[in-house]
Amino acid sequence: MYRIVITGATRGLGRALAERFREAGHVVLGCGRRADLVEALRQAFGPPHDFQVVDVANDQAVARWAKQTLADHGPPDWLINNAAVIHANAPLWQIPVEEFDRVIDVNVKGVVNVLRHFVPAMANQERGVIVNLSSGWGRSVDAEVSGYCASKWAIEGLTKALAMELPPGLAAVPLNPGIIDTDMLRQCFHDQAGQYPTAETWSRAAAPYILRLGPKDNGQSRSVPRAA
Repeated sequence: MYRIVITGATRGLGRALAERFREAGHVVLGCGRRADLVEALRQAFGPPHDFQVVDVANDQAVARWAKQTLADHGPPDWLINNAAVIHANAPLWQIPVEEFDRVIDVNVKGVVNVLRHFVPAMANQERGVIVNLSSGWGRSVDAEVSGYCASKWAIEGLTKALAMELPPGLAAVPLNPGIIDTDMLRQCFHDQAGQYPTAETWSRAAAPYILRLGPKDNGQSRSVPRAA
C-alpha cells in the first residue's frame, strides 16, 4: 500500500487517477480548489483517504495542507503534481494579463509550492517518486496556446533540474500524459476532443504506469503509453 498525494484531484486526470489508486488499495491524499467537489470526493472515498480545499498557487495554503497531511499520514510515496489550468485560445499578445498570470501561477508556481512543502519529508525518508505532469505541449508547441506551452516547457526543465538535486532513492519525472478528452482539451479542441480517450480509459493504463516509475527514471522525460 502506497500513500499517494495528487493535486487537482477533483476533476479530469486527477480524479480518474484517484479512483484507480483507491481500487488498487492505496491511500489517496488529494486537493482541489472547489469545496463542493472536494466534499464529494470525501464522501465517495471515506477514510483513510483525505481531500482538502487548496489552491496550489497560494503558498501559505499549500504549507498548511502539507503540514497537516504529513502529520496525519507521513511522507508520500508518490507525489503527483497534476493541477493545471489553460487560457482561452488566442495569439500571445491577445491573452489577457490575468489569464496568462493564472496559468503561470498554477502550472509553474503551484508545482514549486507543493514541492517546497512535501519534498523535504520525502528526502528524509530517502524514498519517493515525484511526478510532475507535463504535456505534449511541453515538448512541442502550437499556435494560440503559447502561455500553456511556456508553463509546460518550464515543468520539463524544472523537473530535470530538481532530479539532479534529489538524494539517492528519490526520483523526479516530467510525465506527458498524452491527449485525453477532458474539459481542458475541449476548451482547446472543442468537439474534436471526443476522438481521444476519456480520462477513465486513460487512467487504467496511466495509474499502473506511474507506479512503475522509480529511481531509474529520475530526470527522464516519460510519456504514458497510449490508451487502447
